[in-house]
Amino acid sequence: MNKILYNVTVSINAEIEQEWLEWMKNVHIPDVMRTGFFLENRICRVHAFEEGGLTYAIQYVARSIADYEQYQKECAPALQADHTQRYGGKFEAFRTVLEIVHEYQATMPDISAN
Repeated sequence: MNKILYNVTVSINAEIEQEWLEWMKNVHIPDVMRTGFFLENRICRVHAFEEGGLTYAIQYVARSIADYEQYQKECAPALQADHTQRYGGKFEAFRTVLEIVHEYQATMPDISAN
């Protein structure tokens, strides 16, 4: 069974970016992770020209599509409502669900010996 990558892309107004980012790191993402449906997460800054806002990709990895679907049913509505209540009108978001079909991690040489 392949893991699932749940990607939430958010464009946030520049004037609240830092406050939003701190809230995501310290409140929202820990709340999502406490649901137990995800193994890991990351916040990525999208490097592209944005007019009036900045874009981030928040990624969560679930063990299975069943875990992701259960999260969507049981937890996502309340967590998304919290985000919308706090930042409504100051962001745009879209979500993508991807199945991880292959992963490869490079082995880095030990350069400390040089």
